[in-house]
Amino acid sequence: MLIQEHVPLAPRTTIQVGGPARYFVEARTADDALAAVEFARSKSLALFVLGGGSNLVVSDKGWPGLVLKLAISGIEQRAEKGRAIFDVGAGEEWDKFVAFAVGKNCAGVECLSGIPGSVGGTPVQNVGAYGQEVAETIESVQALEVETLEVREIAKTNCGFSYRSSIFNTTERGRYIILKTTYSLTPSGTPKIEYADLKKYFAGWRETPTLADTREAVRQIRASKGMLITPGDPDCKSAGSFFKNPILSPEQHDELLRRAALKGLQVPSYPALESQKKVSAAWLVEHSGFSKGFIAGKAGISRKHALAIVNRGQATALDILSLKEQIQGRVKEIWGVQLAPEPVMVGF
Repeated sequence: MLIQEHVPLAPRTTIQVGGPARYFVEARTADDALAAVEFARSKSLALFVLGGGSNLVVSDKGWPGLVLKLAISGIEQRAEKGRAIFDVGAGEEWDKFVAFAVGKNCAGVECLSGIPGSVGGTPVQNVGAYGQEVAETIESVQALEVETLEVREIAKTNCGFSYRSSIFNTTERGRYIILKTTYSLTPSGTPKIEYADLKKYFAGWRETPTLADTREAVRQIRASKGMLITPGDPDCKSAGSFFKNPILSPEQHDELLRRAALKGLQVPSYPALESQKKVSAAWLVEHSGFSKGFIAGKAGISRKHALAIVNRGQATALDILSLKEQIQGRVKEIWGVQLAPEPVMVGF
């Protein structure tokens, strides 16, 4: 296992900002991860686990401790009680696994096609898109407990999944390093076509779309919004959706509707989490003066998607965060809603 020093982190993120890691190591096995933790402990170093770098903003100062890049690979399939079970290494590219599952005609993750990043990051954020989220298919997570150095199997019921969150990024943040994730998919299943964009895409189709059709549709829709990593596309130099869709209480939602009515606007929303309302963050951003293609120096907003803050070229992390705070401030002022960032912020 090679311990490197002063390794640039910006090239290892999709938004391409941030300073270097004081120490950097790539773990290809669980034993490598264990050794890395022991190295960090021996030098009293702060530890950060890096996945695909797609949902991440690193500070301009970088990371003063050890960055552990997970590169544990492997996709193993087995059958169990009529389900297709996949054990997938945390370092596997997420979209590669989706393509593999769809190729095996297994349903459950087809709408999550085209999402950048690695498998190990999906349980942390409870990654979701186009009507699916990984919490629906995750069976368990194998993780290294940093304090005890024990490898534990954590059942889905103990992962605390909710909208874009889990115990891994809330109550137990920093406690575990995910090594492997187990997914339970439906053999010969039908695709989930419930999201508006997908229904629109398949409108007029005479034949029922297949899983492969659905995967291709999702990738095309994502590409049209700059949410598919395409080399050379400036709108892809981002951390994906920068803000979570806010979930409001009935009282907060009523206040938002009141403010919109005064402007002659209607707020798109839908029921979420029992009596609460999930509201479109993109709508709030666009109706606060930040249209697609908005420019703020070296940072800006994607020309294809209002939620993607982009590095327009040589931007710093400070440039990105300055625009983030500007957007949050205006949305709060105009709509009374506090937008929460979705990417992980490191070194700030």
